[in-house]
Amino acid sequence: MTAPVVTVTGGPVPRGEEILTTEALRFVADLQRRFGGRRAELLAKRQEKRAEIARTGRLDFLPETRGIREAEWRVAAAPPKLRDRRVEITGPADRKMTINALNSGAKVWLADFEDASAPTWHNVVAHQRNLVDAYERRVDFTTAEGKAYTLKPDDELATVVMRPRGWHLDERHVLVDGTPVSGALFDFGLYFFHNAVRLLARGSGPYFYLPKTESHLEARLWNDVFNHAQDVLGIPRGTIRATVLIETITAAFEMDEILYELRDHASGLNAGRWDYLFSIVKNFRDAGEAFVLPDRNSVTMTAPFMRAYTELLVKTCHRRGAYAIGGMSAVIPSRRDAAANAAALAKVRDDKDREAGDGFDGSWVAHPDLVPVCREAFDAVLGGNEAQLDRLRDEVEVTADQLLDVASAGGGTTAVGLHNAVGVGLRYLEAWLRGHGAVGVFGLMEDVATAEISRSQVWQWVNNGVVLADTGEKVTPELVRRHLTEELGHLREELGDTAFEAGRWTAARDLFLQVALADDFPDFLTLPGYALLD
Repeated sequence: MTAPVVTVTGGPVPRGEEILTTEALRFVADLQRRFGGRRAELLAKRQEKRAEIARTGRLDFLPETRGIREAEWRVAAAPPKLRDRRVEITGPADRKMTINALNSGAKVWLADFEDASAPTWHNVVAHQRNLVDAYERRVDFTTAEGKAYTLKPDDELATVVMRPRGWHLDERHVLVDGTPVSGALFDFGLYFFHNAVRLLARGSGPYFYLPKTESHLEARLWNDVFNHAQDVLGIPRGTIRATVLIETITAAFEMDEILYELRDHASGLNAGRWDYLFSIVKNFRDAGEAFVLPDRNSVTMTAPFMRAYTELLVKTCHRRGAYAIGGMSAVIPSRRDAAANAAALAKVRDDKDREAGDGFDGSWVAHPDLVPVCREAFDAVLGGNEAQLDRLRDEVEVTADQLLDVASAGGGTTAVGLHNAVGVGLRYLEAWLRGHGAVGVFGLMEDVATAEISRSQVWQWVNNGVVLADTGEKVTPELVRRHLTEELGHLREELGDTAFEAGRWTAARDLFLQVALADDFPDFLTLPGYALLD
């Protein structure tokens, strides 16, 4: 086989040459050559699955893998650094977040190259550099205002679990044999190449979160990537550990199979609640009123179909010796408004108390101030234990009908909900286009997943002729455009002409209209959006 031709089209990034070395790019190119074809085949299978759902309006557990679900087997035991995961904080690996997350008191930091990070060329390279610097303890810095950020001692730092981009995304700034490299293989490959040995020397390891998985065949591909990568660097197979986000409705029907495919590398599953709702809308968008979601903020984790999903996840994980990690609390605490802060903390406490009581082994937060709240909830049920793997939840029985009972959410579609969807989508996309992936909007931490819900719900309401419960108006493209125009007017007034014009509000409006009102539903807003990033 001839050596791959690697072309880097991205511009210079400070100290980028330390990451984009000839050897590292050769490693990434080898992954692309070996696994890029299978990745393309699996993306095509997603479309076949979607066509089947459109035709039948159904999903069910796979008959051909029933033997795996019924057999007794377990995943590999967790390594020491992943045995206590009661609090996990998420966020992009920019310089400030890297220090704050590692110092936060959380057991794990999900260093995010996916939904909480806008994949500008600068970000995807600089954030890799920041993680290397963190492991070398040279990430400290001082702001222009004189505030210093420094790392705590090593034994007080969170364990890093890195999340690469999903299988559907490309990295257009790096071509292998003339074709853009897979974003997932680019992110994983650079991180693993530069840090696997370094992490092992520190008593940790190369740990990953795997996003947007839609089938056990996609998990099998990751497992093969892991085995090959470990072999190339001379690292024992099974050193890598992966936690898979169950954030698609199709993956919810294949939890056992996903763990089985990754069993030598699996450490758990995560209930990715926001993308899960988006996936339901996307896959059942033409299945009629029974699958129309009400206002986003009215769909709680206590809705029967969401309870079915999370309880099945806990049962599946613990039966297989894997960790069950709860979902994101998107509430942002306030350091200026005591009443608002108390209300926010109460919401998070209720959410984490429920998860801990249901048997989860840990959960996510998006802000350092929420770490103590989450920790207290899990301390209360864990006591001196590291996890709840002994809570097998044998009493739980979940059917396909329960997972698909979207109507059990109750609630309604309102003008307030439509305004929120438009406002969140517009504000988030404008920030994302400027390179910011995690953004506070209306008191919640928004990322790509929550923006996907916003635009997909608008698409669903328009295409199902939904009538707003509080005003009696029908949701039409014209009504959506009117809300966008009004929102832009409010923003111009709030920001002032100079600041408004300096933003990317027009591009954000156009992108929102494209992904929310297109005749054919765009699978991911990041696909057309990526072309607008630097």
